[in-house]
Amino acid sequence: MTEIGLYLAKKSINKAEVSRRTGISKSRISQLSSNPKAKLRAEELYLISLAIDTDPCEVFKEIFAGVKLPKQ
Repeated sequence: MTEIGLYLAKKSINKAEVSRRTGISKSRISQLSSNPKAKLRAEELYLISLAIDTDPCEVFKEIFAGVKLPKQ
């Protein structure tokens, strides 16, 4: 499961409802939730955040918490 998938599961978010509210297809939501190679676009993150009534910055920080600058 991907970070966005874990986030949605942790918050008990219904993916079908997110799909309906955002216009993002169910298959794309499923792909974003389960396929680590799927790249989440900024517009998709924003739409998902609006659909679940959450600050997009909170979602962004949560799902990208593991991203760090390389050591120099």
